[in-house]
Amino acid sequence: MVVKITYFVHGTTTDNQKDISSGWKDVELSELGIKQSEELPKQIGKKKFDVVFCSDLKRAVDSAKISFKVKFPIKQDKRLRECNYGDYNGKFSEIVEPMQEKCIYERFPNGESYEDVKARIKDFLDFLKKNYDGKRVAIVAHKAPQLALDVLLKGKSWEEAFAEDWRKGKAWRPGWEYKLE
Repeated sequence: MVVKITYFVHGTTTDNQKDISSGWKDVELSELGIKQSEELPKQIGKKKFDVVFCSDLKRAVDSAKISFKVKFPIKQDKRLRECNYGDYNGKFSEIVEPMQEKCIYERFPNGESYEDVKARIKDFLDFLKKNYDGKRVAIVAHKAPQLALDVLLKGKSWEEAFAEDWRKGKAWRPGWEYKLE
């Protein structure tokens, strides 16, 4: 059987609008992020999910509640958190982003590496396979967990995942599809 996953990124935050990489810093959705979350159900149409999982960080929880609260059960899971940038949580993206490839295996100072994120997501995927096989699952989370899914489920290297990240070309869409076999 297969777990069908649709991955959604949280709405735009006040930090996103200032080009700040929040990491594990809790931050509010901006007015635009609230509007994006309100409009998401219209964009995904009649798609049904057995469950919606979201990161336990406020921006993902708020996005999930706004978009899905009426239709589907929502479960928070800390394994879906953004990468912990440690000392760089809440710093400008122009400082954090150039460190990405260096921090694939080496942890951000007082934080974690992208391999640490991958291990968290692998553990979450094992949980999904064991408990949700044959189900449709939605995830509302962040950049690093999505890139980890590209590495784990699409066979990309971290370097490819960073290079092909939709955020670079602003190629957002209402959900990315993954299959966990």
